[in-house]
Amino acid sequence: MKKILIVEDDLVLRQEMAKLLEGAGYQVIVISNFQCVLDDILKEQADLVLLDINLNGLNGEQILKDLRASSNVPVIMVTSSDNLGDEVLSMSYGADDYITKPYNPTLLLLRIEAIFKRVYQDYSIINYETIRLVPDRCIMILDHQDYYLTRNEMLIFKYLIMHRNTIVSREELMRYLWDSEEFIDDNTLSVNISRLRNKLAEVGLSDVIITRKGIGYLLK
Repeated sequence: MKKILIVEDDLVLRQEMAKLLEGAGYQVIVISNFQCVLDDILKEQADLVLLDINLNGLNGEQILKDLRASSNVPVIMVTSSDNLGDEVLSMSYGADDYITKPYNPTLLLLRIEAIFKRVYQDYSIINYETIRLVPDRCIMILDHQDYYLTRNEMLIFKYLIMHRNTIVSREELMRYLWDSEEFIDDNTLSVNISRLRNKLAEVGLSDVIITRKGIGYLLK
């Protein structure tokens, strides 16, 4: 049974979320004390986290950023603000998805299922140039050193390797990452591509992802 951790300071909303998720067959853990949120998230070792952006006196985006320094647990950011800037910043900090309150319960369950489907798979090691990509650990290995990727960065890189020397459209990548290009802003893909490029440059693979303007991306 997959464990989902809810980090939400609205009592009614987190009770509704917990009831919805338990009814869908998930084990649910709720954080109600926000003194040590980051430590509590790490301690619970959940399979997925629903993280409110605006917690009581806390910034959920900063919590996400700090979390990504030591964990690749899938995170869906939850907010009451339909703010494009929040969405882009959350994705740039490593969020796997983003949902706005009031959320559609069916849509939330579908997004959770989509994340579990694409994240918790049995991947093999993939070789590319001088590195090895280990998708189930979200790392690149070069000279016995690990370089960490967010899950979205890993999925983009894996998909580009699978289609190496072929132009992959932005729409195709967005469908692969989020199952629908309709609710994800186009800028969030650009942010993830930019972060992946920077990390590839760190391991000596600069300029291997080529942008074909108006068409998509190609991995050399």
